[in-house]
Amino acid sequence: MAAASCRVSPVSCKILPSILNADLANLFSESQRLLDSGADCLHLDVMDGHFVPNLTFGHPMVSCLRKRIPDTFFDMHMMVSEPEKWVESMGDAGATQYTFHVEASNNIPGLIRKIREANMKVGIGIKPGTDVEVVFPYVKDVDMVLVMTVEPGFGGQKFMNDMMTKVELLRRRFKNLDIEVDGGVGPDTIDLCAQAGANMIVSGSAVTGSSNPAEVIKCLRQSVESAIARM
Repeated sequence: MAAASCRVSPVSCKILPSILNADLANLFSESQRLLDSGADCLHLDVMDGHFVPNLTFGHPMVSCLRKRIPDTFFDMHMMVSEPEKWVESMGDAGATQYTFHVEASNNIPGLIRKIREANMKVGIGIKPGTDVEVVFPYVKDVDMVLVMTVEPGFGGQKFMNDMMTKVELLRRRFKNLDIEVDGGVGPDTIDLCAQAGANMIVSGSAVTGSSNPAEVIKCLRQSVESAIARM
């Protein structure tokens, strides 16, 4: 399956609600509601119970959702201890971008090649305790870098302001890179993310828990687009 496009060069704003915070019993209708509210893409959190303590869903759910939403960009956040194991199944299920954690792989170049061979875009993520410089050698080979602004695997954590120094460093060094932030991002923290240089915004409960998700998405987008205009 050909990868859907979710990137405009040099950088553009993309809002990616995390469906993990939605009503999973009505996943298609919830996903469609987010898209109708202005979401550009969907962020799907996959947890294996090893890399992080929690357990979520796998490729069968992705495959089912893809059949109902054939054209939407699926950003798979693979919080798994052996990301190499799931590349082919996620590609076959219809994932668009496979975002793995640098801490989880012993052969990052090989994993990047494997993801490309599965016809997916490549994202690479870092946990709060990981130095951002670790990803520098791989930036030329990936489509996006994810900076976690909470510890992965748990919802409802407080946004870590000090992670913005990582975003700032990435943006100064890589002007055209897609930089994603994930964790505790909402109307109260979006300006910090946007001003630091993030252009791909993952937001969970701030969007899915709102009675007016379109208004929240609009707020996030306005902040990021204003910051991009000043770059």
